[in-house]
Amino acid sequence: MRIKQSLCYPLFPAENMSLDAYFAKLAEIGFQAFETWERPANFMELVQAAKKRGLALASFGGHGTLASGLIDKTQHDRIEAELRTSIDIAADLGTPGVICFSGNRIEGLSDEQAIDIAAAGLSRVIGYAEKKGVNLNMELLNSKVNHPGYACDKSAFGLAFCKKVGSPRAKLLYDIYHMQIMEGDLIRTITENIQTIGHFHTAGNPGRNDMDDTQELNYRGICKAIAATPYEYYVGHEFRTKRTDKFQGLREAFELCNQ
Repeated sequence: MRIKQSLCYPLFPAENMSLDAYFAKLAEIGFQAFETWERPANFMELVQAAKKRGLALASFGGHGTLASGLIDKTQHDRIEAELRTSIDIAADLGTPGVICFSGNRIEGLSDEQAIDIAAAGLSRVIGYAEKKGVNLNMELLNSKVNHPGYACDKSAFGLAFCKKVGSPRAKLLYDIYHMQIMEGDLIRTITENIQTIGHFHTAGNPGRNDMDDTQELNYRGICKAIAATPYEYYVGHEFRTKRTDKFQGLREAFELCNQ
């Protein structure tokens, strides 16, 4: 079965065209969904315009503040409340999962302690996510280039966190670009842990640009490997295109990953 592809709307906004024309163009390319990082003011307008053209909402941010996340127990009340709201919205819209963040490292806190605290925080709402059928996807981000200090910057941290929570609804947002920077060995890690992955993000490295021959990742091979697994969710494009026509960049990415 071919993988389902999405795109991150904040990086490819509808400019100088109606939302209907925008989503019609994406549908023509073959995209099955779009996603947002947060819930913008026109969130439901985007959702309805996309639905009209057959595109689903693949993912959105479940709680605020990337830097102040689940490893900070003082944030747990806020995050629980925000996640409950996001879970309700996702369940109503048929969105399979929402994004969670570890937050930045706290001085004096070991990885083991951070994982315990983060798991305790997510456990406060994981039963509700199970009841609603919504995945809570902890995002893996690099701390070397883009997000200095971010705690969940290696797959081992994320996998230990999910295991600690102990729920099939606790999953990872495996960002291929970020994990290439931090550790590589992507296909092996992905295929061995596919049951714990609830969403993917893409981008070319270095530069977080188009997935062409100016960068080091073999996205055709990576997507073939994903397609060969039982993975049922989306691969979301999160790159910044250098193409003058953003739809050209999206079409190239779609065709490359249409495995």
